[in-house]
Amino acid sequence: MRSIVDAYLKVGLVPMIVLALIVGTLIGVFAPAAGLSLGILGSIFVGALKAVAPVLVFVLVLAAVSGHKVGSDVRIKPIFVLYLIGTFSAALVAVGASFLFPTELALANMQAVEQAAPQSLREVLTNLLMNLVANPVKSLAEANYMGILTWAVLIGLALRHVAETTRQVVADLGTAVTSVVKWIIALAPFGILGLVASTVAETGVEALVGYARLLLVLVGSMLFIALVVNPIIVFAMTRKNPYPLVFTCLRESGVTAFFTRSSAANIPVNMNLARKLGLSEDTYSMTIPLGAAINMAGAAITINVLTLAAAHTLGIEVSFGSALLLAIVGSLSACGASGVAGGSLLLIPLACSLFNIPNDIAMQVVAIGFIIGVIQDSAETALNSSTDVLFTAAADPKFAHKG
Repeated sequence: MRSIVDAYLKVGLVPMIVLALIVGTLIGVFAPAAGLSLGILGSIFVGALKAVAPVLVFVLVLAAVSGHKVGSDVRIKPIFVLYLIGTFSAALVAVGASFLFPTELALANMQAVEQAAPQSLREVLTNLLMNLVANPVKSLAEANYMGILTWAVLIGLALRHVAETTRQVVADLGTAVTSVVKWIIALAPFGILGLVASTVAETGVEALVGYARLLLVLVGSMLFIALVVNPIIVFAMTRKNPYPLVFTCLRESGVTAFFTRSSAANIPVNMNLARKLGLSEDTYSMTIPLGAAINMAGAAITINVLTLAAAHTLGIEVSFGSALLLAIVGSLSACGASGVAGGSLLLIPLACSLFNIPNDIAMQVVAIGFIIGVIQDSAETALNSSTDVLFTAAADPKFAHKG
Protein backbone atom coordinates (compact mmCIF):
# COMPACT_ATOMS: atom_id res chain seq x y z
CA MET A 1 0.00 0.00 0.00
CA ARG A 2 2.82 2.37 0.86
CA SER A 3 4.42 1.84 -2.53
CA ILE A 4 1.10 2.64 -4.25
CA VAL A 5 0.74 5.88 -2.25
CA ASP A 6 4.34 6.87 -3.03
CA ALA A 7 3.79 6.22 -6.75
CA TYR A 8 0.60 8.30 -6.68
CA LEU A 9 2.32 11.22 -4.96
CA LYS A 10 5.30 10.96 -7.30
CA VAL A 11 3.08 11.56 -10.34
CA GLY A 12 2.10 14.96 -8.95
CA LEU A 13 -1.21 16.68 -8.24
CA VAL A 14 -1.45 18.70 -11.47
CA PRO A 15 -1.12 15.74 -13.91
CA MET A 16 -3.59 13.74 -11.84
CA ILE A 17 -6.14 16.58 -11.87
CA VAL A 18 -5.75 16.95 -15.65
CA LEU A 19 -6.32 13.21 -16.02
CA ALA A 20 -9.34 13.41 -13.70
CA LEU A 21 -10.84 16.22 -15.78
CA ILE A 22 -10.46 14.22 -19.00
CA VAL A 23 -11.69 10.91 -17.58
CA GLY A 24 -14.58 12.55 -15.70
CA THR A 25 -15.76 14.36 -18.84
CA LEU A 26 -15.62 11.18 -20.92
CA ILE A 27 -17.53 9.19 -18.29
CA GLY A 28 -20.16 11.92 -17.99
CA VAL A 29 -20.68 12.03 -21.77
CA PHE A 30 -20.56 8.33 -22.65
CA ALA A 31 -21.68 6.66 -19.38
CA PRO A 32 -24.02 9.09 -17.59
CA ALA A 33 -25.26 6.46 -15.13
CA ALA A 34 -21.71 5.71 -14.01
CA GLY A 35 -21.03 9.44 -13.84
CA LEU A 36 -23.95 9.94 -11.47
CA SER A 37 -22.71 7.08 -9.32
CA LEU A 38 -19.22 8.60 -9.15
CA GLY A 39 -20.79 11.75 -7.77
CA ILE A 40 -20.29 10.25 -4.29
CA LEU A 41 -16.54 10.89 -4.66
CA GLY A 42 -17.22 14.56 -5.27
CA SER A 43 -19.61 14.70 -2.31
CA ILE A 44 -17.01 13.17 0.00
CA PHE A 45 -14.34 15.58 -1.22
CA VAL A 46 -16.57 18.64 -0.78
CA GLY A 47 -17.66 17.33 2.63
CA ALA A 48 -14.06 17.02 3.77
CA LEU A 49 -13.32 20.57 2.60
CA LYS A 50 -16.44 21.80 4.33
CA ALA A 51 -15.34 20.19 7.59
CA VAL A 52 -11.73 21.38 7.63
CA ALA A 53 -12.09 24.92 6.24
CA PRO A 54 -13.50 26.59 9.41
CA VAL A 55 -10.84 24.97 11.58
CA LEU A 56 -8.10 25.94 9.12
CA VAL A 57 -9.14 29.61 9.07
CA PHE A 58 -9.40 29.79 12.87
CA VAL A 59 -6.06 28.13 13.58
CA LEU A 60 -4.07 29.96 10.88
CA VAL A 61 -5.32 33.40 11.92
CA LEU A 62 -4.83 32.54 15.59
CA ALA A 63 -1.23 31.43 14.95
CA ALA A 64 -0.44 34.47 12.78
CA VAL A 65 -1.73 37.01 15.31
CA SER A 66 -0.27 35.33 18.39
CA GLY A 67 3.11 34.83 16.70
CA HIS A 68 3.53 38.48 15.65
CA LYS A 69 6.60 39.98 17.32
CA VAL A 70 5.98 43.33 18.98
CA GLY A 71 8.45 46.00 17.87
CA SER A 72 9.37 44.40 14.54
CA ASP A 73 11.87 46.29 12.35
CA VAL A 74 10.12 49.39 10.97
CA ARG A 75 12.00 49.10 7.67
CA ILE A 76 9.44 46.58 6.48
CA LYS A 77 6.56 49.04 6.83
CA PRO A 78 6.78 50.61 3.32
CA ILE A 79 6.88 47.17 1.73
CA PHE A 80 4.07 45.97 3.98
CA VAL A 81 1.99 48.94 2.78
CA LEU A 82 2.75 48.04 -0.85
CA TYR A 83 1.63 44.48 -0.18
CA LEU A 84 -1.69 45.76 1.16
CA ILE A 85 -2.15 48.26 -1.70
CA GLY A 86 -1.38 45.58 -4.29
CA THR A 87 -3.79 43.09 -2.72
CA PHE A 88 -6.63 45.61 -2.41
CA SER A 89 -6.04 46.83 -5.99
CA ALA A 90 -6.34 43.22 -7.15
CA ALA A 91 -9.62 42.84 -5.25
CA LEU A 92 -11.02 45.97 -6.92
CA VAL A 93 -9.94 44.74 -10.37
CA ALA A 94 -11.57 41.38 -9.68
CA VAL A 95 -14.85 43.04 -8.69
CA GLY A 96 -14.77 45.26 -11.78
CA ALA A 97 -14.01 42.32 -14.08
CA SER A 98 -16.84 40.31 -12.54
CA PHE A 99 -19.34 43.09 -13.30
CA LEU A 100 -18.01 43.59 -16.83
CA PHE A 101 -18.00 39.86 -17.59
CA PRO A 102 -20.59 38.25 -15.28
CA THR A 103 -20.32 34.47 -15.06
CA GLU A 104 -22.97 31.95 -14.03
CA LEU A 105 -22.16 28.47 -12.75
CA ALA A 106 -24.00 25.17 -12.58
CA LEU A 107 -24.99 24.88 -8.89
CA ALA A 108 -27.47 22.67 -7.08
CA ASN A 109 -30.15 23.59 -4.49
CA MET A 110 -30.39 27.23 -5.54
CA GLN A 111 -34.07 27.93 -4.84
CA ALA A 112 -33.79 28.34 -1.08
CA VAL A 113 -30.72 30.53 -1.47
CA GLU A 114 -32.51 33.03 -3.67
CA GLN A 115 -35.11 33.52 -0.93
CA ALA A 116 -32.36 34.19 1.64
CA ALA A 117 -30.48 36.79 -0.42
CA PRO A 118 -30.01 40.15 1.37
CA GLN A 119 -31.94 43.01 -0.15
CA SER A 120 -29.77 46.00 0.83
CA LEU A 121 -26.34 47.07 2.05
CA ARG A 122 -27.91 47.77 5.44
CA GLU A 123 -29.01 44.15 5.69
CA VAL A 124 -25.54 42.97 4.64
CA LEU A 125 -23.91 45.14 7.32
CA THR A 126 -26.41 44.02 9.96
CA ASN A 127 -25.75 40.38 9.16
CA LEU A 128 -22.02 41.06 9.23
CA LEU A 129 -22.12 42.72 12.66
CA MET A 130 -24.28 39.98 14.17
CA ASN A 131 -22.00 37.31 12.75
CA LEU A 132 -18.99 39.04 14.31
CA VAL A 133 -20.33 38.52 17.83
CA ALA A 134 -21.70 35.01 17.36
CA ASN A 135 -20.71 32.26 19.79
CA PRO A 136 -17.24 30.99 18.75
CA VAL A 137 -18.13 27.30 19.08
CA LYS A 138 -21.33 27.85 17.10
CA SER A 139 -19.34 29.83 14.51
CA LEU A 140 -17.01 26.88 13.97
CA ALA A 141 -19.88 24.38 13.82
CA GLU A 142 -21.92 26.46 11.37
CA ALA A 143 -18.96 27.79 9.33
CA ASN A 144 -19.67 31.41 10.29
CA TYR A 145 -16.36 32.77 9.01
CA MET A 146 -16.86 36.32 10.24
CA GLY A 147 -17.30 35.04 13.77
CA ILE A 148 -14.35 32.70 13.32
CA LEU A 149 -12.13 35.61 12.23
CA THR A 150 -13.26 37.80 15.11
CA TRP A 151 -12.54 35.25 17.82
CA ALA A 152 -9.29 34.11 16.21
CA VAL A 153 -7.99 37.69 16.21
CA LEU A 154 -9.13 38.40 19.79
CA ILE A 155 -7.72 35.17 21.21
CA GLY A 156 -4.54 35.64 19.15
CA LEU A 157 -4.03 39.12 20.63
CA ALA A 158 -4.48 37.70 24.13
CA LEU A 159 -1.98 34.90 23.42
CA ARG A 160 0.72 37.44 22.49
CA HIS A 161 1.16 38.07 26.23
CA VAL A 162 1.59 34.45 27.31
CA ALA A 163 4.69 32.26 27.46
CA GLU A 164 6.69 31.64 24.27
CA THR A 165 6.14 27.89 24.64
CA THR A 166 2.37 28.40 24.50
CA ARG A 167 2.63 30.44 21.31
CA GLN A 168 4.84 27.73 19.85
CA VAL A 169 2.12 25.17 20.57
CA VAL A 170 -0.34 27.34 18.63
CA ALA A 171 2.13 27.61 15.74
CA ASP A 172 2.60 23.83 15.75
CA LEU A 173 -1.17 23.37 15.74
CA GLY A 174 -1.34 25.57 12.65
CA THR A 175 1.29 23.38 10.98
CA ALA A 176 -0.66 20.24 11.90
CA VAL A 177 -3.96 21.54 10.49
CA THR A 178 -2.18 22.65 7.31
CA SER A 179 -0.85 19.09 6.96
CA VAL A 180 -4.39 17.73 7.21
CA VAL A 181 -5.46 20.12 4.45
CA LYS A 182 -2.57 18.88 2.30
CA TRP A 183 -3.77 15.30 2.77
CA ILE A 184 -7.29 16.24 1.69
CA ILE A 185 -6.06 18.22 -1.30
CA ALA A 186 -3.86 15.27 -2.30
CA LEU A 187 -7.13 13.40 -2.88
CA ALA A 188 -8.51 16.22 -5.05
CA PRO A 189 -8.17 14.23 -8.33
CA PHE A 190 -10.68 11.63 -7.07
CA GLY A 191 -13.09 14.31 -5.89
CA ILE A 192 -12.75 16.22 -9.16
CA LEU A 193 -13.31 13.02 -11.14
CA GLY A 194 -16.61 12.53 -9.34
CA LEU A 195 -17.62 16.19 -9.58
CA VAL A 196 -16.91 16.47 -13.30
CA ALA A 197 -18.47 13.11 -14.17
CA SER A 198 -21.67 13.83 -12.25
CA THR A 199 -21.91 17.45 -13.47
CA VAL A 200 -21.49 16.49 -17.13
CA ALA A 201 -23.94 13.60 -16.70
CA GLU A 202 -26.57 15.95 -15.20
CA THR A 203 -26.08 19.16 -17.19
CA GLY A 204 -24.04 18.19 -20.22
CA VAL A 205 -20.76 19.63 -21.47
CA GLU A 206 -22.33 23.10 -21.40
CA ALA A 207 -21.52 23.36 -17.70
CA LEU A 208 -17.81 23.24 -18.48
CA VAL A 209 -18.19 26.25 -20.79
CA GLY A 210 -19.08 28.30 -17.73
CA TYR A 211 -15.88 27.13 -16.08
CA ALA A 212 -13.87 28.23 -19.13
CA ARG A 213 -15.42 31.70 -19.00
CA LEU A 214 -14.72 31.88 -15.27
CA LEU A 215 -11.09 30.89 -15.87
CA LEU A 216 -10.70 33.61 -18.51
CA VAL A 217 -11.99 36.25 -16.07
CA LEU A 218 -9.62 35.00 -13.35
CA VAL A 219 -6.47 34.79 -15.47
CA GLY A 220 -7.30 37.99 -17.35
CA SER A 221 -7.60 39.87 -14.05
CA MET A 222 -4.28 38.46 -12.88
CA LEU A 223 -2.53 39.48 -16.10
CA PHE A 224 -3.99 42.99 -15.79
CA ILE A 225 -2.56 43.28 -12.26
CA ALA A 226 0.84 41.90 -13.30
CA LEU A 227 1.24 43.99 -16.46
CA VAL A 228 -0.68 47.20 -15.70
CA VAL A 229 -1.44 47.83 -12.02
CA ASN A 230 1.82 46.57 -10.51
CA PRO A 231 3.98 48.56 -12.98
CA ILE A 232 2.03 51.71 -12.03
CA ILE A 233 2.70 51.06 -8.33
CA VAL A 234 6.40 50.43 -9.01
CA PHE A 235 6.69 53.59 -11.12
CA ALA A 236 5.09 55.62 -8.32
CA MET A 237 7.80 54.36 -5.97
CA THR A 238 10.89 54.48 -8.22
CA ARG A 239 10.03 57.07 -10.93
CA LYS A 240 11.73 54.72 -13.42
CA ASN A 241 10.52 52.47 -16.22
CA PRO A 242 9.05 49.58 -14.20
CA TYR A 243 8.86 46.95 -16.94
CA PRO A 244 12.47 45.66 -16.87
CA LEU A 245 11.99 44.84 -13.16
CA VAL A 246 8.46 43.51 -13.71
CA PHE A 247 9.58 41.13 -16.47
CA THR A 248 12.63 40.03 -14.48
CA CYS A 249 10.47 39.10 -11.51
CA LEU A 250 7.92 37.31 -13.69
CA ARG A 251 10.62 35.40 -15.56
CA GLU A 252 12.83 34.37 -12.64
CA SER A 253 10.23 34.05 -9.87
CA GLY A 254 6.83 33.77 -11.54
CA VAL A 255 7.72 30.89 -13.85
CA THR A 256 9.02 28.66 -11.04
CA ALA A 257 6.08 29.59 -8.80
CA PHE A 258 3.69 28.69 -11.62
CA PHE A 259 4.90 25.09 -11.51
CA THR A 260 5.54 24.71 -7.76
CA ARG A 261 2.15 26.32 -6.95
CA SER A 262 3.47 27.33 -3.53
CA SER A 263 4.63 30.79 -2.45
CA ALA A 264 6.42 29.21 0.52
CA ALA A 265 8.31 26.78 -1.71
CA ASN A 266 9.36 29.70 -3.91
CA ILE A 267 10.96 31.67 -1.05
CA PRO A 268 14.51 30.42 -1.83
CA VAL A 269 14.07 31.45 -5.48
CA ASN A 270 12.92 34.91 -4.43
CA MET A 271 15.76 35.30 -1.91
CA ASN A 272 18.29 34.46 -4.62
CA LEU A 273 16.64 36.91 -7.05
CA ALA A 274 16.69 39.66 -4.41
CA ARG A 275 20.39 38.98 -3.91
CA LYS A 276 21.03 39.22 -7.67
CA LEU A 277 19.16 42.54 -7.77
CA GLY A 278 21.48 43.89 -5.08
CA LEU A 279 18.75 44.52 -2.50
CA SER A 280 19.45 45.01 1.19
CA GLU A 281 19.71 41.60 2.84
CA ASP A 282 18.39 42.98 6.13
CA THR A 283 15.24 43.99 4.27
CA TYR A 284 14.54 41.10 1.91
CA SER A 285 15.35 38.45 4.51
CA MET A 286 12.22 39.66 6.33
CA THR A 287 9.95 40.88 3.55
CA ILE A 288 10.21 37.86 1.25
CA PRO A 289 8.93 35.38 3.89
CA LEU A 290 6.37 37.98 5.01
CA GLY A 291 5.17 38.40 1.43
CA ALA A 292 4.74 34.64 1.05
CA ALA A 293 2.24 34.85 3.89
CA ILE A 294 0.33 38.10 3.30
CA ASN A 295 1.03 39.40 -0.24
CA MET A 296 -1.87 37.69 -1.96
CA ALA A 297 -3.11 39.68 -4.95
CA GLY A 298 -3.86 36.48 -6.86
CA ALA A 299 -5.80 35.06 -3.93
CA ALA A 300 -7.84 38.28 -3.65
CA ILE A 301 -8.80 37.92 -7.32
CA THR A 302 -9.78 34.29 -6.88
CA ILE A 303 -11.91 34.96 -3.78
CA ASN A 304 -13.75 37.94 -5.26
CA VAL A 305 -14.34 36.55 -8.76
CA LEU A 306 -15.67 33.21 -7.51
CA THR A 307 -17.84 34.85 -4.85
CA LEU A 308 -19.42 37.21 -7.39
CA ALA A 309 -19.87 34.32 -9.82
CA ALA A 310 -21.92 32.61 -7.11
CA ALA A 311 -23.90 35.81 -6.51
CA HIS A 312 -24.61 36.25 -10.24
CA THR A 313 -25.69 32.61 -10.50
CA LEU A 314 -28.11 32.98 -7.60
CA GLY A 315 -29.58 36.22 -8.94
CA ILE A 316 -28.33 38.31 -6.01
CA GLU A 317 -28.20 42.03 -6.75
CA VAL A 318 -24.81 43.36 -5.62
CA SER A 319 -24.80 47.11 -4.97
CA PHE A 320 -21.75 49.36 -5.19
CA GLY A 321 -21.47 49.45 -1.40
CA SER A 322 -21.74 45.67 -1.13
CA ALA A 323 -19.11 45.25 -3.85
CA LEU A 324 -16.73 47.61 -2.05
CA LEU A 325 -17.29 45.75 1.22
CA LEU A 326 -16.59 42.48 -0.60
CA ALA A 327 -13.32 43.91 -1.96
CA ILE A 328 -12.22 44.85 1.56
CA VAL A 329 -13.21 41.50 3.06
CA GLY A 330 -11.67 39.66 0.10
CA SER A 331 -8.38 41.52 0.58
CA LEU A 332 -8.24 40.78 4.30
CA SER A 333 -9.21 37.16 3.67
CA ALA A 334 -6.52 36.80 1.02
CA CYS A 335 -3.87 37.94 3.50
CA GLY A 336 -4.78 34.92 5.62
CA ALA A 337 -4.82 32.42 2.77
CA SER A 338 -3.16 29.10 3.50
CA GLY A 339 0.19 28.51 1.84
CA VAL A 340 -0.87 25.15 0.43
CA ALA A 341 -2.05 24.70 -3.15
CA GLY A 342 -5.65 25.81 -3.41
CA GLY A 343 -5.53 27.51 -0.01
CA SER A 344 -7.32 30.65 -1.21
CA LEU A 345 -10.32 28.59 -2.31
CA LEU A 346 -11.06 27.62 1.29
CA LEU A 347 -11.67 31.29 2.14
CA ILE A 348 -14.43 31.73 -0.46
CA PRO A 349 -17.17 30.72 2.05
CA LEU A 350 -16.09 33.65 4.23
CA ALA A 351 -16.72 36.11 1.39
CA CYS A 352 -19.92 34.31 0.36
CA SER A 353 -21.28 34.75 3.89
CA LEU A 354 -21.57 38.51 3.21
CA PHE A 355 -24.46 37.73 0.85
CA ASN A 356 -26.13 35.04 2.96
CA ILE A 357 -24.92 32.35 0.55
CA PRO A 358 -25.08 29.11 2.58
CA ASN A 359 -22.01 27.02 3.18
CA ASP A 360 -23.34 24.16 1.03
CA ILE A 361 -23.50 26.44 -2.03
CA ALA A 362 -20.19 28.12 -1.20
CA MET A 363 -18.46 24.74 -1.04
CA GLN A 364 -19.79 23.86 -4.49
CA VAL A 365 -18.04 27.01 -5.72
CA VAL A 366 -14.87 25.88 -3.90
CA ALA A 367 -15.11 22.55 -5.70
CA ILE A 368 -15.41 24.35 -9.05
CA GLY A 369 -12.29 26.28 -8.05
CA PHE A 370 -10.44 22.99 -7.70
CA ILE A 371 -11.68 21.88 -11.12
CA ILE A 372 -10.11 24.94 -12.79
CA GLY A 373 -7.28 25.03 -10.27
CA VAL A 374 -4.72 23.44 -12.59
CA ILE A 375 -4.40 26.83 -14.30
CA GLN A 376 -6.00 29.18 -11.76
CA ASP A 377 -3.85 28.21 -8.79
CA SER A 378 -0.65 28.18 -10.86
CA ALA A 379 -1.34 31.68 -12.23
CA GLU A 380 -2.36 32.90 -8.78
CA THR A 381 0.86 31.66 -7.17
CA ALA A 382 2.99 33.10 -9.97
CA LEU A 383 1.44 36.54 -9.41
CA ASN A 384 1.69 36.34 -5.62
CA SER A 385 5.29 35.17 -5.46
CA SER A 386 6.77 37.36 -8.19
CA THR A 387 5.17 40.42 -6.59
CA ASP A 388 6.99 39.69 -3.31
CA VAL A 389 10.33 40.54 -4.96
CA LEU A 390 8.83 43.28 -7.14
CA PHE A 391 7.54 45.34 -4.21
CA THR A 392 10.60 44.63 -2.06
CA ALA A 393 12.80 46.03 -4.83
CA ALA A 394 10.51 49.00 -5.48
CA ALA A 395 10.70 50.13 -1.84
CA ASP A 396 14.41 49.43 -1.39
CA PRO A 397 16.43 52.69 -1.57
CA LYS A 398 19.49 50.76 -2.79
CA PHE A 399 17.57 49.62 -5.87
CA ALA A 400 15.53 52.82 -6.41
CA HIS A 401 18.70 54.94 -6.75
CA LYS A 402 20.52 52.56 -9.11
CA GLY A 403 21.30 53.80 -12.59
